[in-house]
Amino acid sequence: MKNYFSSNFTLGVLGGGQLGKMLLAETHKFDIQTAILDSNKNAPCAQICNRFELGDLLDFEAVYNFGKTVDLLTIEIENVNIEALEQLEKEGLPIFPKPENLRIIQSKAKQKDFYIDHKIPTAPFSYFAYLEELHHSIENDILIFPFVWKAARFGYDGNGVKIVRSFADLENLPNVECITELLIPFKNELAVIVARNKNGETTTYPVVEMEFHPEANQVEYVICPARIEESVAKKAQEVALKVVNNLDFIGLLAIEMFQTTNDEILVNEVAPRPHNSGHYSIEASYTNQFEQHLRSILNLPLGNTESKVAGIMVNLVGEEGFSGQVFYKNIEEVLKIPGVTPHIYGKKETRPFRKMGHVTIVNKDIEKAREIAQKVKETIRVIAK
Repeated sequence: MKNYFSSNFTLGVLGGGQLGKMLLAETHKFDIQTAILDSNKNAPCAQICNRFELGDLLDFEAVYNFGKTVDLLTIEIENVNIEALEQLEKEGLPIFPKPENLRIIQSKAKQKDFYIDHKIPTAPFSYFAYLEELHHSIENDILIFPFVWKAARFGYDGNGVKIVRSFADLENLPNVECITELLIPFKNELAVIVARNKNGETTTYPVVEMEFHPEANQVEYVICPARIEESVAKKAQEVALKVVNNLDFIGLLAIEMFQTTNDEILVNEVAPRPHNSGHYSIEASYTNQFEQHLRSILNLPLGNTESKVAGIMVNLVGEEGFSGQVFYKNIEEVLKIPGVTPHIYGKKETRPFRKMGHVTIVNKDIEKAREIAQKVKETIRVIAK
């Protein structure tokens, strides 16, 4: 087996944001050398990796040249130049997740086609190359209100997603490739994280429940374990494994799902990397998602995904009406509460709804943890000085 630890081996990571920062906590633990490529010189990873390079993740030359300097390449964001990855892979560089998987996942339209082709349950959808096509479908009663509009590419954290209920909601939509989905009545939004290594060893984290902010369409709370029936949790894990196995995926894959009113499971979308829905695992799991990502891409034995204790994650996002140098008001108050751990991402500037950190609450009682999470959410404020 290759020696990754305290050696000259260098793991390359495309992206230097908060996911990379939390991944680096695990590479430091294992003494694995890292190189980061990011377009922001003040990225959270910039000061804590072994080598930092400035470059555009969507630029062929930047990604290709960076790849030539590392021994294995991974990502912390999927919006990267796939052509450069495919060329590096041809030249023998191990890249996980595989470029062929990223090509599918980068496009919500290709994702949807993949689910249909492999009989993976998902909401019915339509594809439109540009906005005029969508207007035409509505005018001819092919598409009816309400529906969910999603940009086919570059959507994240609620950006690129909108519920369209009338013609007025169409006015500010960008003229981009997109899909529309039926607005499915659902009980819960769930997520399952699955890890798989090159040997085919696979592990599944417990199903989590996600509560969303009604305006920003961002996750406010992630609750583990999800407060659902065991039969529904089992079905969700089975669907998640079907996605991973059909992709022949290597690495960590987060599968977001809907639990419908009649307890069917529909796949919404996937993320091929550590994910917001797994942050609770840093405090609550035997093996957190970032360590598991490393284990999976390096083809090491996978860790125990069970929870030691119930965990809830609260996202810390910039408060509306504040932009500028960040100030975490009342953070001392939440630090007084037992079982509460803040994570600050290292972004110096706040703006409305920008993800600035998260707080994990652990407790033996999931309902008590949820009460504390509410108190944390109401206490801490991410504002500007």
